[in-house]
Amino acid sequence: MPASLHGLSAVVTGGSRGLGLLIADELVRRGCRVTLAARDAAELKRAAELLQKRRPGAAVRTTVTDVRDKESVADLFRDAAEACGGVDIAVANAGIIQVAPAEAVGKAGFDDAMGTIFEGALHTSLEALPYLRESRAGGRLALIGSVGGLLAVPHLLPYSCAKAAVGALAEGLHVEAARDGVSVTAVHPGLMRTGSHLHAVFGGDRRREFAWFSALAGTPVVSMDARRAADRIVTAVERRRVRLVLTPAAIAADKVHGLAPALTARLSHAVNLFLPSADGEPELRPGIDVEPPGPRTFGERLRSLGSALNDRAARANNERRRTAQERLQS
Repeated sequence: MPASLHGLSAVVTGGSRGLGLLIADELVRRGCRVTLAARDAAELKRAAELLQKRRPGAAVRTTVTDVRDKESVADLFRDAAEACGGVDIAVANAGIIQVAPAEAVGKAGFDDAMGTIFEGALHTSLEALPYLRESRAGGRLALIGSVGGLLAVPHLLPYSCAKAAVGALAEGLHVEAARDGVSVTAVHPGLMRTGSHLHAVFGGDRRREFAWFSALAGTPVVSMDARRAADRIVTAVERRRVRLVLTPAAIAADKVHGLAPALTARLSHAVNLFLPSADGEPELRPGIDVEPPGPRTFGERLRSLGSALNDRAARANNERRRTAQERLQS
């Protein structure tokens, strides 16, 4: 059995809300000292308060960090190592989700996804590795990919492209870092009930895009309870697993795509026929600002029924609407 994580120092990027916050919560539960990193100072403050309320006596630090900026990430790990006597675990979780047809997102959208998701994971990995090599417990690095990186998902192409690059990075680093006693775990979750639909950005026919995405993300049969996902992710890191794919739907999609990629492409084409066209507003907006006011259309009724659990998760996982003052401060 692997050594306990108790007493180890961990850094979680994108740790102020959603899955990152739940991973941090699970690390704290297992006795880790955790540094949360994210861009929004107000969200980080709420996240730390939430963890300390859930886990009295929890050792939680926060650092405002932009993972797109290599120097900002370097400062994050230097400060965490100085404050905690080193870094034993790093989880690269920061990301963004854009839901729209590719032409509605445009090149700028692809650049944003690659900058935050892939370059963020790259900066985190490269800055963490020197500290992880020095860990007496043997360093552990986890890169959060997605089933969207294992097969291309229509209307999520920037996200899929960036997550595919994260998956390749994790596999390559696993091989190269092993000689130094550092394990690298590639995590590929499917849909989870984190409340992230409120912070995903939507383009084209924004109301319809929001309706289908939030409905699927909250459907119990299709999506997974995010707290259970966080437990399995931390266990995989603890046990130094090479790869973890979460949710039965994601596992099935991964296997079918590997065995029959042409069939998968045809199925994706069929699904795309039911998704909204690129017509609509060119500006991307977060789900917080496009949530339908009431179940008037079929899509909105579906969203209302299918995302009830996801809406509840949003309140529990620090995904709630920020105040106007907090927005101005960020």
